[in-house]
Amino acid sequence: MNNGARIALNAVAAQTLKVSLPSCIVQITLRQRSTGLYADFSLNEVVTVCGVICQDRTWLIRDSYLGFPGDFIFVDTQGSSDPTYSGLGDRYLLIYVPGQNA
Repeated sequence: MNNGARIALNAVAAQTLKVSLPSCIVQITLRQRSTGLYADFSLNEVVTVCGVICQDRTWLIRDSYLGFPGDFIFVDTQGSSDPTYSGLGDRYLLIYVPGQNA
């Protein structure tokens, strides 16, 4: 994951944030549910990916045809657990990697 950029998150159960990338704006919505943490992604205000389960070290976008200039991944800094909202921004980091899956 060289050249990755950390995305600032808060330890809350539901949040929406916008990330400015060189060629687009990505809106990310995270929601904690009883079955895990889920993410929705919008690319330039168009909802593109919905309901992706967030798992440790698993790419979230995965497919280049969706038009994202890279991909996002959660990393557990203390082991290999899937992310939960209470550790967002501290234990669980969201990283953007340009060019990944593009």
